[in-house]
Amino acid sequence: MGNLQTFERTEYQQVKADLHRKILDRLDLEKLGRTPNDAARDEVLLLIRNTINSEAVPLSFAERERLAREILDEIFGLGPLEPLLKDSTISDILVNRYDKVYVERAGKLEPTGLSFKDNAHLMQIIDRIVSRVGRRVDESSPMVDARLADGSRVNAIIPPLAIDGPCLSIRRFGRDPVTARTMIENHTLTEPMLELLSAMVKGRLNILISGGTGAGKTTLLNVLSGYIPNSDRIVTIEDAAELQLRQEHVVRLETRPPNIEGKGAVRQRQLVINSLRMRPDRIVVGEVRGEEAFDMLQAMNTGHEGSLTTVHANTQRDAMARLENMFSMANLNIPERAVRQQLVSAIHAVVQIARLSDGTRKVITISEVVGMESDVILMQDIFVFERVGIDEAGKVRGAFKATGIRPKFADKLAIAGYRLRPALFESKVEI
Repeated sequence: MGNLQTFERTEYQQVKADLHRKILDRLDLEKLGRTPNDAARDEVLLLIRNTINSEAVPLSFAERERLAREILDEIFGLGPLEPLLKDSTISDILVNRYDKVYVERAGKLEPTGLSFKDNAHLMQIIDRIVSRVGRRVDESSPMVDARLADGSRVNAIIPPLAIDGPCLSIRRFGRDPVTARTMIENHTLTEPMLELLSAMVKGRLNILISGGTGAGKTTLLNVLSGYIPNSDRIVTIEDAAELQLRQEHVVRLETRPPNIEGKGAVRQRQLVINSLRMRPDRIVVGEVRGEEAFDMLQAMNTGHEGSLTTVHANTQRDAMARLENMFSMANLNIPERAVRQQLVSAIHAVVQIARLSDGTRKVITISEVVGMESDVILMQDIFVFERVGIDEAGKVRGAFKATGIRPKFADKLAIAGYRLRPALFESKVEI
């Protein structure tokens, strides 16, 4: 970095802060607000360059340009995060503290070397993010979920809960959503698996997508929701809106945290109940976490077939057990057997997706919920990913295989006009 190496990082940050302050003093913010965004950026960039050139700063031309861009990002964007947000290869941005910023690329974490000036600087950027979506973060409300303009999900947690200073986590959702074709090229699933899943969505089966943190549940939910016919009215319910549906009849609902007095919170369960009064053809819940599971499954059982949701779980059986536990949160005193009968009648299939040790994401199983035997929920796998080991490069090796079982819901799909090819259940794809 040439002469920039003669600066300590703190000195560089101080120079940047001083220049930033001088530039803000020279800006006519009221006039700037009336100027189109691109023209405003060009006008401010010119002012920044002139200000830097007038200062006795021992930097080369390239370093001055970098400094100018960083100050521009401070004024119009999210400071040090801007270059990371422009990098399409990054899937997660993790700020552990102001001077420790990590990113995830291809499923692997790596340090960036970027830094905020101090904790106050990081708090300023967090405030900028959350205020844009009408949320707040302070000592009385030290945790917040928000989203960026491109749909990326943001979580921030600050002191006193975060001991070493504010923490920021951004789950990226690119401007170009992941498509079914991309998932096939990345070996997340295969053509026969996608053919089955698309028929299930079009044929109005209720699907539960299960997986761990960062497994790709929401991405898969986005892809599958793309097969919902354009004529259907869809209501989406999320904690932080991140689904990117392309259909015409989409109503997006988002929960609301309590205000500074601890009042005014709107939970997912209230939104699910309200959505039933909005004449939906399909209900898509970003993730079920609590008592809203009861109302979601009631909706699936009472004329809102073809609904989709996700749940945090490591296996398809764990997913069903978690839903069962969520029922108990609703305090309805329903017998266990009755709860399981509701689950079996509401959910047709569970799709398990996982992030493997090499960072790749795979649909591990597509399982049909068959019924009950005594008090046990019966499930059968239709497709599985069988791991056989790891190669020299550390890549997981295995094969997507059809188990040969024809699902019972195939008849329901045939009645709806979606006949499944017999060859579908004989496929095998090695990777």
